[in-house]
Amino acid sequence: MNITINYEQEIVKSTAYEAVIEQVCTEAAIVYGLGSHTEISVLLCHNEYIHSLNKQYRQIDRPTDVLSFALNEGESSDYDGPDANLLGDIVISLEKVQEQADEYGHSFERELAYLTIHGMLHILGYDHMTPEDKLEMRKEEEFILQRLGYVRAGEAL
Repeated sequence: MNITINYEQEIVKSTAYEAVIEQVCTEAAIVYGLGSHTEISVLLCHNEYIHSLNKQYRQIDRPTDVLSFALNEGESSDYDGPDANLLGDIVISLEKVQEQADEYGHSFERELAYLTIHGMLHILGYDHMTPEDKLEMRKEEEFILQRLGYVRAGEAL
């Protein structure tokens, strides 16, 4: 899997953030059989930037933690195109990562891993609009996070 990580502002660039994102995306690629020609793009930003995207694309006038933009939404899952399978874009607010890590009492890395897999699952077609869908998506998120050792405080591997 090819993973491109960009930053809204270069001053926040971190190899630690990139390592978490690459680990989660690579694990998802393995688990979901995405193949080596699959590409995903991740943008790390601040609340102000994700707020503007949330307002523009979802008509929700506040910052959010993660947004996903699938490039193949509504298309058949049978891929028959060029060598690269472009999945889409994930946008993550680093400020929300920190806020939610503090709120839930776990590490910044665990929250970043969670938001990465959450965004990736949206790209792959998962959603949480119904209780059943939410339960299925949560199960998939926790499966990937547990495989990588990103468990909540007090949880066993």
